[in-house]
Amino acid sequence: MTVASFSPVKENRPNGKSNHIIDEKAPLLPLKYSDSDVELGEFNGASFSGAVFNLSTSIVGAGIMGLPAAMKILGLGPGIAMILFMGFLTKSTVGTMLKFSKPSNSVTYCGLLKDSFGRTGGIVLHICIIINNLGSLFVFMIIIGDVLSGTSSSGVHHSGVLEGLFGERWWNGRTFVLLFTSLAILAPLASFKRVDSLRYTSALSVALAVVFVIITAGIATVKLFNGNTEMPRWLPNVTDTASFLQLFTAVPVVLLAYICHYNVHPIAKELEDKSEMPSIVRTSLILCMVVYIATSFFCFLLFGESILDDVLANFDVDLGVPYSSFLTYLVRVCYAIHVMLVAPIIFFALRLNLDGFLFPSAKPLVVDNKRFTILTAVMIVCIFIGANFIPSIWIVFQFSGGTAGVCVGLIFPAAVALRDRHGIATKKDMILAIFIVVLAIFSSVLAIYSEASALFKKNSGP
Repeated sequence: MTVASFSPVKENRPNGKSNHIIDEKAPLLPLKYSDSDVELGEFNGASFSGAVFNLSTSIVGAGIMGLPAAMKILGLGPGIAMILFMGFLTKSTVGTMLKFSKPSNSVTYCGLLKDSFGRTGGIVLHICIIINNLGSLFVFMIIIGDVLSGTSSSGVHHSGVLEGLFGERWWNGRTFVLLFTSLAILAPLASFKRVDSLRYTSALSVALAVVFVIITAGIATVKLFNGNTEMPRWLPNVTDTASFLQLFTAVPVVLLAYICHYNVHPIAKELEDKSEMPSIVRTSLILCMVVYIATSFFCFLLFGESILDDVLANFDVDLGVPYSSFLTYLVRVCYAIHVMLVAPIIFFALRLNLDGFLFPSAKPLVVDNKRFTILTAVMIVCIFIGANFIPSIWIVFQFSGGTAGVCVGLIFPAAVALRDRHGIATKKDMILAIFIVVLAIFSSVLAIYSEASALFKKNSGP
C-alpha cells in the first residue's frame, strides 16, 4: 500500500488469481482517458507546484482548528504521534488508490470503487463524499460567520472582527456576511471547471495557514520567555472510564484534517507528468504535518487547558503581548480568508460526486453548462442555509469524521486492497489493509459512542 517505483514485475499468485504484469514505471493513472473526458481549451497539464498547492489545500481546511482541542485531550506526546501516524496512514491509503487505479484504468475514486465492488460501491462512495464535503463546507461557513460577525456561547458573546471594528451594523450581521461570502467569493471561484484553475488561490490559502502558524508561534514564544505560560502536559489526563473513552473522540478529528482522497484523481488527471503524483502526495503531506504539529503545539502552549473546540474563539481576548489587539484581528482575518479560499476546492469534489450520484448516465458535467450552473447554484444555497442553522463545528467534526470521513479516508482504500480484483496486492498490502480496517472501525465506534454519551448526559443533566 505504499507509493514506490520498481521495474516491471510479474507476480505469481498462489491463490489461483490470474497473473498480472505490472510496469511500475508507468504513470499511476492512465495517460489516455475514456471518450467522456473532455479538454477545456488549450491546456498542457498542471505543474508540480500547482498540484502540491491544490492537494495541500484539500488537506488543510477547517480541520486544523480542531487539532489543538484534540491535542488537549491526548496530551502533547500522543497528540504529535497521532498527527504523524494519521499522515502515514493517509500516504498509504492514497498510495493504494493510485496503485490499484492502474490495472483498472480508473481515473476517478468512484471508478476505482466501481471496479472493485460494482455499482453499489460507487454509490456508497458518492454518498460518503457528499456527506463529508457538505459537512466541511458547513464548517467553513460557520467559521467565517463566527470570525467576522461574532457568536454567542453559554450566554457569552464573542465579538466578530467586523463588529469589533465598526460596531453592530446591518451589513456585518451573520446572515448578510454569509450571503456576501456565498455570492461574491464562493460562487465566482466555484464556477471554474478545472481544479488547476484554483492553483493560485490554493497557494494563497496555504500561505495564510503558514502566517497563522508563525503569528501563533511568535506569541507563544514571547509569553513563554516572559513566564506567562507553561509547557503543556505530555500525557493525557485519564482518571476514569469516561476520560479513557474520550481519548478516542480525538481520532476522527485528526483523521478529518487529512481527508483529501476525493481530489487525488482529479489533480492527478490534470498533471503534465502523471508519474510525479507520488512525490506530490509526499510533499503535500510533509507540508501539512509540519503545519498541523506547529499549530497544535503552539496553540496548546499559548492557551493550555483553556483551549476551546474551535481555537479561533480563544483569540477573542487580550493575549498579554504587545499589539495584542492587532495580532488577534490579524490571526482571525488570515484564517477567515484561508477558509474562503479552501472552500472552492472542497466544493469542486462535492459537485463532481453529487452529479455522479444524481446523473450517472448523463454526459460530462463540464460540457453541460445548464446542469453545471443549476447544481452549483443549488449547492451554494444549501450550504448558506445549513451554515445558518448548525450551532457548533465540533458536532460536525465528530460525526462526519467518525462516519463518512473514516470510510473515505481509511476503510474504502483498504477494502480495495483486500478485494484485490486484479491480483496485484502484496502480503504487506494485505496486512496493512486489515490493520487499517480494524483500527478505523474500532476507533470510530468508540468515538461515536463516547460523543453520543456525552451529549445525552449533557441534555439530561439538571
